[in-house]
Amino acid sequence: MGRRVVVTGMGAITPIGLSVKEFWAGVKEGKIGFDTITKFDASGYKCRLAAEVKGFDGKDFMDFKSAKRMELFSQYAVAATKEALEDAGLDTEKEDAYRVGVSIGSGIGSLQAMEREHARMLEKGPARISPLMVPLMISNMAAGNVSIQFGLKGKNINVVTACATGTNSIGEAFRTIQYGEADVMVAGGTESCITPLGIGGFAALTALSTSTDKYRCSIPFDKERSGFVMGEGAAVAVLEELEHAKGRGAEIYAEVVGYGCTADAYHITSPAEDGEGAAKAMEFAMSDAKVRPEEITYINAHGTGTHHNDLFETRAIRKVFGSHAESIRINSTKSMVGHLLGAAGAVEFVTCVKELEEGYIHQTAGYRVEDEECDLNYCREAVTEEFRYALSNSLGFGGHNAVILVKKYEKEELPEGAAQRE
Repeated sequence: MGRRVVVTGMGAITPIGLSVKEFWAGVKEGKIGFDTITKFDASGYKCRLAAEVKGFDGKDFMDFKSAKRMELFSQYAVAATKEALEDAGLDTEKEDAYRVGVSIGSGIGSLQAMEREHARMLEKGPARISPLMVPLMISNMAAGNVSIQFGLKGKNINVVTACATGTNSIGEAFRTIQYGEADVMVAGGTESCITPLGIGGFAALTALSTSTDKYRCSIPFDKERSGFVMGEGAAVAVLEELEHAKGRGAEIYAEVVGYGCTADAYHITSPAEDGEGAAKAMEFAMSDAKVRPEEITYINAHGTGTHHNDLFETRAIRKVFGSHAESIRINSTKSMVGHLLGAAGAVEFVTCVKELEEGYIHQTAGYRVEDEECDLNYCREAVTEEFRYALSNSLGFGGHNAVILVKKYEKEELPEGAAQRE
């Protein structure tokens, strides 16, 4: 068995809050982040709603020069990491920098840089393309910029598995610590693609909701669902080897106990219709944690609001849990913040940890009309109850399935003299 891994800090930049505290308060309020797109004129587009991050200024989280040399997706990652490291109370100057790594992924990187420089090339010629276009655009620069900003010299990776990116990034960080390659990993996902090409491309794929009602646009598992709503932001967690965390008297949120991955090997955008791939990923995560299916009482679903995803994910859950599936509470955080693509799984991980900590399962906001084929408990209302495990699903274009299993950390396990979270 590998080393035990715990969560000691978290940070978030989301459409409903620019910190974990603000985000979580929004979740408990059932707040939604959907509104008319303001980042560009979307009046001629089929989709006109998105979940934009509001009020963010990179200079609030880093110096002006650094912010200027980063695109939004990297700025979001640095901002979320800053909060997570401060939350963890990790003094990086006292750590072996080569034992502190980064696993932060982005599904796409900067479409803004690509669009901007493409327009410049067409208008002024190739000689006018910015020499910084490539380092601004490529998706690994979120992880790269985080390591540079905070002096983290350990394993540094950028996982790209579309909508499974955030969960894979956290899972790979979990494995890295388990197998002794690092003592601490900063892990999560980031994305910012609410651009003409981003919205236009997903709309052309008919993946986006075309609803003009912000209260009925992102409605996972609802019979009237019509697609997902693009979101943006980042979430980062500090994962730490248990004894290392205890040794510095760290406060502990939760323990990561299982991770499972599979591929559908079926279709470039649609999940496998029988849910087999997602089901196997859930089984692998539970097997990794040595947890029986009947011990799972809560799942944070991928729950995008597309017809195929919600139906096939429901089938996957039934395939794994059988009749016990009807006893599991299932919700979708995307009902409030939309689909953050490469950041989605990371934001949902933070959600799971907060829910475990407080014994609170949030509602699937906007869920009203039951679908005969999506026939499980999708949390029409929030529930206050203690539970031990949170299973989080992420399913990406290309058939990528990633599942992370988080366990409530019992406070009596904390070493004598260590602080308790309020």
